[in-house]
Amino acid sequence: MGTVIGVDVGTSVTKAVAFDGTGAALASASRRSRLDRLPGGRVEQDLDDVVASVAEVVREITSALPGDPDAVALTGQGDGLWLRDSDGRSVRPAISWMDARASDLVTRWLMDGTVQKAYAYTGSGMFPGCHGPLLAWLREHEPESLDRAAVAGYCVDAVAQRLTGEVCLDASDATLPFLDPLTRTYAPEALAACGVADQARLLPAPAAPGTVLALDRLGGGLLGLPEGLPLVAGPYDLPACAIGGGVREPGDGLLILGTTLASQVLTDRVEIDPRAEPAGMWLCTPDPGQWLRAMPAMVGTAALEWVLGLVGATTGELDALLAESPPGARGVTAFPFLSEAGERAPFVEPAASGRLDGLTLGTGRADAVRAMCEAIGYAARHCLDTAGLSGTLALCGGGTRSVMWAQLIADILGRPVRIPLEEQVGALGVAAVARASLRLAAPAGPGPHHTVDPRPRVHALHEDGYGRYRAELARERSRWGDVTRLPGHSETSHHAR
Repeated sequence: MGTVIGVDVGTSVTKAVAFDGTGAALASASRRSRLDRLPGGRVEQDLDDVVASVAEVVREITSALPGDPDAVALTGQGDGLWLRDSDGRSVRPAISWMDARASDLVTRWLMDGTVQKAYAYTGSGMFPGCHGPLLAWLREHEPESLDRAAVAGYCVDAVAQRLTGEVCLDASDATLPFLDPLTRTYAPEALAACGVADQARLLPAPAAPGTVLALDRLGGGLLGLPEGLPLVAGPYDLPACAIGGGVREPGDGLLILGTTLASQVLTDRVEIDPRAEPAGMWLCTPDPGQWLRAMPAMVGTAALEWVLGLVGATTGELDALLAESPPGARGVTAFPFLSEAGERAPFVEPAASGRLDGLTLGTGRADAVRAMCEAIGYAARHCLDTAGLSGTLALCGGGTRSVMWAQLIADILGRPVRIPLEEQVGALGVAAVARASLRLAAPAGPGPHHTVDPRPRVHALHEDGYGRYRAELARERSRWGDVTRLPGHSETSHHAR
């Protein structure tokens, strides 16, 4: 039935799994890649280091297989800015999606209406770590980098170029912040709004759905596979996880409880309200008639890891800590907005910051941990509500390893959550895309999973907690600078497409 190696190039870890035609995992491997945190909230990566991590995991997997795979499929982190020359070599270190150097610029754009102008044509918001502000920042501070570049791309297409010699950008990666999701072409008005129309030459046209590349001699040598072996690049990790998580019908959704707290809901209709708050994005999927309304919050498990470090605990203690503190965390509450770049969904605020409130001498470390987990759950519900969840919900990501946290998420949402048994749903999803592109046999329907049901009494408690969270968030946003007061909100009428 054919073997496909799905590779997920994460922000700090590259993971790969070989899947057979039934979706069963045959072998897996992972390698850490380096993430460079620099002064001023700058976060960068070295493309050579990332490519090396891909080569290592693929070589480890192929050594465990009886023969060569039928294809390699790549997914990975989105956003950021991966500038390369015509040979696919970096002209400067890749700028991560976590980067905060353009925060002041985004704040200015929020206030002067720039973000709103672009949103009217694309339905996608902006945050410091995406192409719009990063290109504008480099244009002012590092114009020589742009002059040397031939491609302004992303992680997945950067790795694919090094393996195939071809520039192939999936439409999902191209979404934020310039793409018209209906036509799958860049909106010149969005580029002009950001003042980077002259950099349009750097943006690769999105590839057609079903595009298949092939390893060239250098790529085959890196991976230890034959030249000419098929390679599929994209979609990036958010839509790949939705596919791997079994999101099939409009209204169904996926919550990724990972480094990014990513919420997304499948839809067959794009509705852009130019007056709405400019946050989230409409992600193109391999099906031209379907999109994912995505609300990827900046911080998920990273906020948990921060509070665990604060109280001197480890992730292995999470379930015990959650069991020790009751729902409501004995009055301790939190805001999970710990990214140096602020927040990007379901609202954009570069000045957003985290909090722990209600602390007393009687507060235990379990209360602080539970408060942060509950806050992340409330943020997830806010995102899913905004994205329009109406059907089933799948839950994936590293946070699902905690039985208690998965139960907490179900209790907060008040709905069952389906947790795939295969942890690497991104690799599974992009392997499924490769199978479809190559017309290989593929399993039908969601893969093996277990379901966590909400507890009605606990859900009722969290209804009150969520109401208090939203009310306090509204007050805090007034302090940060409420983006709903942007000029021009009533100047353009609503349109649906």
